[in-house]
Amino acid sequence: MDLEKYTRTLTLIGGRYFILAGLAFLLFYVIFKKLLAQKKIQQRYPKTADYLREIGYSILTLAIFGFVPVFFIYNPALSKYTNLYMKIDERGWLYFWSAFPVMLFMHDTYFYWMHRLMHQKQLFKLFHLVHHKSTNPSPWAAYAFHPLEAIVEAGIIVVFLFTLPVHKLHLMIFFFFMIVYNVYGHLGWELYPKNFHKTRIGRWINTSVSHNQHHQYFKGNYSLYFLFWDRWMGTLREDYDAQFEKVKAQ
Repeated sequence: MDLEKYTRTLTLIGGRYFILAGLAFLLFYVIFKKLLAQKKIQQRYPKTADYLREIGYSILTLAIFGFVPVFFIYNPALSKYTNLYMKIDERGWLYFWSAFPVMLFMHDTYFYWMHRLMHQKQLFKLFHLVHHKSTNPSPWAAYAFHPLEAIVEAGIIVVFLFTLPVHKLHLMIFFFFMIVYNVYGHLGWELYPKNFHKTRIGRWINTSVSHNQHHQYFKGNYSLYFLFWDRWMGTLREDYDAQFEKVKAQ
């Protein structure tokens, strides 16, 4: 393995995580904690031990996430079999921007079914229990995975590389958005406006309330970015709308 490229990749994804999760934590859990306390989805706060556990497992996750691109992108023996392309002009800017909605739907589909599978009794303790120790998640929970789950989560990179023509910028921009939305999903506050969940667009968008319910109750609300699969498969919690309205009325 190329240690220099691994270190560079780890610095990039690690820096992203600590800056974004750290900024969210600083704003919501420190600076504006008292001001925003009544608007928190779950009124209680995690304990210091919870934050430390989340950060510790996130560091392990980052180490695994850093390995995957180095193995598949910077390894000539494998990279030649991927659909990675080097120059945007090869496919043009129209394709470049059009690929992002496809990537979002692919990742959301991958995550939903992988997530539901890990909730099966035989797999839950082995793969997913670590993440669900955060029953009242903080931004630091965004990457708080067991190493086995981290490997599965990183699998979406492999899916992209071997199914969809992607440029390195696709991966950089997409995974920046992914960690932003992941931090929001574990934030503990709902940032979308009142009645957003009832709008034509909002009823299909996953929210912090939705994912917080999943952490609190363990069942239902398995999606990542959208609510397509949860609505189509009947796994959206029946009390989701009521909980969203309750949180926004606080």
